[in-house]
Amino acid sequence: MSGDAPALEVLHRDDALAVVNKPAGLMVHDSALARGESDFAADRLRRQFERPIHLVHRLDRATSGCLLLAFEREVAGALGRQFMSREVEKTYLAVCRGWPERPEFDIDHPLDGGPGKPEKKPALTRVEVLARGELDEPAAGFPTSRFALLACRPQTGRFRQIRRHLKHIDHHLIGDTSHGDGRRNLVFRMRGIHRMLLHAHALDFMHPVHGTALRVQAPPDADFARALALFGWSLPADAPR
Repeated sequence: MSGDAPALEVLHRDDALAVVNKPAGLMVHDSALARGESDFAADRLRRQFERPIHLVHRLDRATSGCLLLAFEREVAGALGRQFMSREVEKTYLAVCRGWPERPEFDIDHPLDGGPGKPEKKPALTRVEVLARGELDEPAAGFPTSRFALLACRPQTGRFRQIRRHLKHIDHHLIGDTSHGDGRRNLVFRMRGIHRMLLHAHALDFMHPVHGTALRVQAPPDADFARALALFGWSLPADAPR
């Protein structure tokens, strides 16, 4: 590594691919959303591994967690086909406003492709409620504010899918300044938590060279862990699955 940028945490590495823990606030690669920035995960990883890398998917700037890359174009292509055929299971941790009524449910709601892409396409997210909690903060005429910890497993890959799906069901993602609830976001900022609470916790996929099943998990960062601690929430070592 050169420069002052810290190395990214490596969660798994072998001769064909790697999974790293992308920090919140770091863009994966240059794009129209970069706002003149020059620090990107892709550039850091090329320096860190001292070889070419091929990103297999991407995460939003504000999302932390598992980021999969390949060292050869052919491996990246094989992994990309797994994503396209929905053979890769992606599990995200999310903190939302309110308590969803059901412990498990699907959000099946078409989404457009983002700015300049108005065509709507099918979008499906499977959701599991892991925990519920309250903070001593009045809201909507109630003496407390309710929040929930979710495991979200997107079955499609639409633009900001989880964030927009949670908004659609009125259980906005905490810390999301584009699609969230500003008043609930402020509750967490007042407690020193300034990041969006969406974390790519786990990837389950087949190794395209070795033919073995891989499950890679990324531990939440200090700010996400602080949010969990507000409610006394903890995660089993292998959860969610």
